[in-house]
Order: sequence, then C-alpha cells, then structure tokens
Amino acid sequence: MSAIGKGLKRRGRLMVQAVSPPKRTLNAMPAQRPAQDDYVAPRAPRLVKSPVFVLSSVRSGSTLLRVLLNSHSRIRAPHEMHLRTLHVHLSREFTAEAMKALELDKDELEHVLWDRVLHIELSRSGKDVIVDKTPPNTLIWPRLHRCWPDARYILLLRHPGAVITSLTQRRTDPDPEEIRAEVLNYSEKLEEARQNLDVHVITYEDLTAEPETVTRGICAYLGVDWEPGMLDYGSKDHGAFRPQLGDWSSTIRSGRIQSARGADTEVELPPRLAELAEAWGYPAG
Repeated sequence: MSAIGKGLKRRGRLMVQAVSPPKRTLNAMPAQRPAQDDYVAPRAPRLVKSPVFVLSSVRSGSTLLRVLLNSHSRIRAPHEMHLRTLHVHLSREFTAEAMKALELDKDELEHVLWDRVLHIELSRSGKDVIVDKTPPNTLIWPRLHRCWPDARYILLLRHPGAVITSLTQRRTDPDPEEIRAEVLNYSEKLEEARQNLDVHVITYEDLTAEPETVTRGICAYLGVDWEPGMLDYGSKDHGAFRPQLGDWSSTIRSGRIQSARGADTEVELPPRLAELAEAWGYPAG
C-alpha cells in the first residue's frame, strides 16, 4: 500500500474512533495501590498556579469557545490535552516507598506531570493564561480541584436535548439509551461542579447568539482586557482540527461563529435530565 493510502486508512480509523462511544467508563482510572498503603502525599509546588478549565459535556461548543479564547493575545487554549489519561506507573514494589521518602505518591506524581505539561505549553506560547477544554475533565473535576486549588473554571452548558441530538447525528449506529446515559453522566458532573466550585457559567446558545457579550464576561472573570480580534478566530492559527483533539466539522473549520442548533422537540428527556435542564434555565418540555 502507498504512503498516501496508509495515511487515508489511518485517518479513517481515527474518525471512527472519535465518533464511536467509549468502550470504557470515561472517568475510569488505573488500579490504585493496595488498600493498606494509605499514604497521601502533600501537594508539591505548581509551576502553573491558576490554570483555567472549561467544564462541559461533549458536543457543547467547547471547540468554538477554545478558538475564541485562543485568539486573545494573552490566552493560550490548545487542543484537548486529555491530562486525565496521563498516568505514572510505579513499576517495582519498592518504588512507592522511594517516592514516599520524597513526600510523593502516585497521584501527586501525576499531578506534577500534568502541571509540567501545562507549563511547557504556556511557556512555548509566550502567553500567561492557559485554558484546557477537554470535555472529560468534567468527569474528574474533584481531582483537578485537588491538583490546583486555585484553578478557575468556565462552565459551558448546552440544552441536554441538543447534546443528545448532536451525538446521535455524529455517531455511527447510535444507541439511544447509551447516549442518554452518557449525557446524563456529564450533566450530573456539571451540576456537581456548579454547586461546589466558584465557576463562571455560560451557555453555548448565548455564546453563538451574543459572542461579544459572553466573551467580555469571560475576559472580566479571567482578569484580561477584551479584544475584538477574539471574534475573528478564522484569521488565527489554532492548529489542526482533527478527531480526538476536539471538533473537526465544517462548522468549526468555517472560521465563523454560527448559530447553535436548538433542542429537537421530538427528543424526550429522561426525568432527571429534564430537571437539570430546567435548573440551568432551559424551558421544560
């Protein structure tokens, strides 16, 4: 097979993986150390003191928010970094004891790694605020808060019915029950974060309808001046739009802010999702 053929085959495989439902629970973590080892290391110094995390469900406009923020002269918002999938493996029985003598454990070693990744990316960009918009971060928000007590959070909401419709249209052979369960899982975690963290809440619908107003609010929350160029994201370089790193659809590639699609009135929400939608200000029914 030619090099071009191999490249096309690999791209096709990545796209299938990106739109297919996960084979494991998204917030699954590797097995922890034996229960008898209950040592918890103190928090090591952080190179990035106050990173920003966008907490959202999948298919909620987080890539659009990313490129708008990344268009700011002081804000670096790279593609999805998937920090939660970066793990440290203590390969020998004595390794944990060696780390303990240094006041480190597996979790804190991973936190140091995550922090270093953010610091490298921020340093390379020449900017001073970094934003990670990986949607599954929503599922591990307590650990992010433990890692960075001074982190800041932008809570990006979208009508759950619209999220269900978007996922259904994007996936091959979608399973309606599985999709509803996934959206409910994200929604429950978003509500937990809304109730327990000091968050700046926005909606995808407002972001597309009133982008200047919404981005001005975000800039005020982050302590930076608003810049008109944020709305012209298509004129900036945001890296490749590709599967597994964020949205790669023609909509985001257009370089223009486009209106959000509303919830399909024919999509009936489970009672709990309907309750959460109403709590977030969306009309019931």
